[in-house]
Amino acid sequence: MNSSDALFAGDSFTELDRSFARFIAELSGSDDPELILGALLVSALTRRGDICVDIAAVAGAHLTEVLPEGGDAQDERILPGKGEWLSALQKSDVVGMPGEYKPLILDAGRLYLFRYWEYERNLAENILMRVRTGPEKLDAVLLREGLDRLFPVAGNDIDWQRVAAIVAILRRFSVISGGPGTGKTTTVIKILALLLEQARARGHQLAIALAAPTGKAAARLTNVIREAREVLDTDEDIRESIPSESFTIHRLLGSVPGLSTFRYNAEHQLPYDVVVVDESSMADLALMSKLFQAIPRRATVILLGDKDQLASVEAGAVLGDICDTGVEHGFSKEMQSAIGTSAVNCDEFTAAEIEETADGTTERALMADSVVILRTSYRFGSESGIGQVSSVIRSGDAGGTVGLLSGGGFDDITLIPYEPEALPERLMQSVVQGFTPYLTAESREEALSSFSRFAILCAIRRGPAGVEKLNYLVERILLRQGLVTPERRWYRGRPILVVRNCYQLRLFNGDIGLILHDEYDGADAAFFPSTGGALRRIHPLKLPEHETAFALTVHKSQGAEFDRVLLVLPDWPAPVLTRELLYTAITRARKSVEIWGSEEIVRFAVSNPTVRRSGLRDILWTP
Repeated sequence: MNSSDALFAGDSFTELDRSFARFIAELSGSDDPELILGALLVSALTRRGDICVDIAAVAGAHLTEVLPEGGDAQDERILPGKGEWLSALQKSDVVGMPGEYKPLILDAGRLYLFRYWEYERNLAENILMRVRTGPEKLDAVLLREGLDRLFPVAGNDIDWQRVAAIVAILRRFSVISGGPGTGKTTTVIKILALLLEQARARGHQLAIALAAPTGKAAARLTNVIREAREVLDTDEDIRESIPSESFTIHRLLGSVPGLSTFRYNAEHQLPYDVVVVDESSMADLALMSKLFQAIPRRATVILLGDKDQLASVEAGAVLGDICDTGVEHGFSKEMQSAIGTSAVNCDEFTAAEIEETADGTTERALMADSVVILRTSYRFGSESGIGQVSSVIRSGDAGGTVGLLSGGGFDDITLIPYEPEALPERLMQSVVQGFTPYLTAESREEALSSFSRFAILCAIRRGPAGVEKLNYLVERILLRQGLVTPERRWYRGRPILVVRNCYQLRLFNGDIGLILHDEYDGADAAFFPSTGGALRRIHPLKLPEHETAFALTVHKSQGAEFDRVLLVLPDWPAPVLTRELLYTAITRARKSVEIWGSEEIVRFAVSNPTVRRSGLRDILWTP
């Protein structure tokens, strides 16, 4: 075995990684170890969610430290030093600098696959172009009247929803982030009304698009928008101009079956003046980059989402990078002045309350002026355990999290240790109590509504505490209760989770339906909720790829809410157990959460933040 063969040995890399690295080596005509290791890592890390290999961050490290999940624990290789590694990459014919067309790109010490470098650069340039561009001329008197009507001033406390509205009106790009129940969607509906009022005063009409990464999130956005616009304090023509339907991002862009391209792109752009994207933390870099390229330069873009939630399943942590998660930013003098004169009475809105950004008119200030974090939860009050625990998790305080959970002082959140072998017996009461209402419902509508009130969430797919095992156990319990007959593939009451988009049927990854009896033809069919409260009937044989959904991974639960959540954690420190996963799981609940797991596992999760390497944050936030 020669030295280059040794680089491919072991189980740290997949066959896909090795094939790509061999291709790069053959293309370059070199068996240089620094190049081969760079190719292996850029393939492996991109599949794991990173956008690039940060050479400075991994140089000189043990390979097992860089690939903790799925790597070979016995692989004792140490990666090259920073200087020699960068020097070798810079000399290679297959590694290009920014602006060059090469398979690999080396930019600011980061090694990218070309297409991911291009996605990142295009997205960053598009965002910066928008934050540097002001809106069309505003009617200040009309704006102030609209703000006072839709966001009436009450007391001296800062109304961050009102601040978010001002920022969104003054910027062509803005982000409204915040935890559950902080009113992100309510705020954006009022913003749309303000934008429509301004356009009407100019004699214009606005074309508005509402979108979300998944069908489930898009349907929820549609229902919330429809309900909220009916009571919006504005004229009837303004209410009617707010869209009554939202789309998945794929559907908005015009997905082409079998291709990664879209009908709308940089050359053929979307016909909209305002684009709102909900649950934007779920959108990966590639999708977000393609979306922004398809949005006209003149258009206003508003992103909604919780920056502290799980990042997308695919590569990137776009919303977190855009918000510079983990760093507190204030507003520039110019934005502070604009907020102070239009938000509340000037005397009551001082610089001490809205912190000023120190670096004036730099890119950092431009981005800071585009991001607003909503701080007040209208769902969880000051006495809420869910609210307090999720806040402490978000801050990374592992000891504080365990202390709150183990103290037993809350009615709405508890931590319950369990033994894996006792899981089937322990599940009995929760399963019967949680699922009997939907299985005994008198109508399909009631069944779907009841099913959405309770969820079993898991961190992992396989193992004693994984989704696959939990779904099996739930079926056995319900079978013993005479509530389901799982010997049939599409048994009555089976919950269905769609795992692959099907545009012909308008079913999307993450959609959940139920197999129920159809009295019209006497057959069983899959029923899915749709906008407006109606149900959609799909013959089981037509269903796209799907799986049973008594239990869901936390990733699959994003964009959904439940009255009660049972979170089952594994009894070992799986790398997927992160701060963001625990926070996301807990905040899916409206009323109560049971966490089954040990204090040690909770402590591990809170101390294990998700780290996804990219250059997007530096491009957006570095002066």
